[in-house]
Amino acid sequence: MIEAPISTPPQAYMDIISSLIDKARGFLEAGEKLQAFAFVGNLTTKEVIPVMIHPGSVEDKDQSALELQSAALALDADFVFAIMEAWSLRPNKIPQMNAILDKYGSIGASPYAIDTCSFTLETRHGVWAAQPQIKPKGISKKKRTIGVVEFRYFKEVEGRFMHLLPKKENDEPPTILH
Repeated sequence: MIEAPISTPPQAYMDIISSLIDKARGFLEAGEKLQAFAFVGNLTTKEVIPVMIHPGSVEDKDQSALELQSAALALDADFVFAIMEAWSLRPNKIPQMNAILDKYGSIGASPYAIDTCSFTLETRHGVWAAQPQIKPKGISKKKRTIGVVEFRYFKEVEGRFMHLLPKKENDEPPTILH
């Protein structure tokens, strides 16, 4: 994904996902690891279905993506909001990403990895993503937390866990709407 400007998702989505972000922060602050989950929702019916994501093997990830697509179809979903722990590079190492991948095989295997909490919100209007760093909470060895969650808007995204929403007749290319 190419760096995009900070952009808060529309309020209708924020009304739903803000409490999910707070719950994720609460799990981290209680010393727990985050289980990867996606929440598939319909804004009209206000129904939201949690779907566990299995981030292990390629087959597990493919199966999780199929389960998300099935839930989105069954719910006639307007959004998919995913939460998971992830690794990212320290900001000063991002320009060397390809060299780091060549040398270590993955970001997580490199000494430059930082723990992050990955939030992605797919809507019919595009994708918002945030990746705040997970930091220790106080002097605790187990308790961790995240700071302010700043979303960025992306018009074009690719990946196994993208394009999960069912197509609708009147779908138009993504545009930001507020």
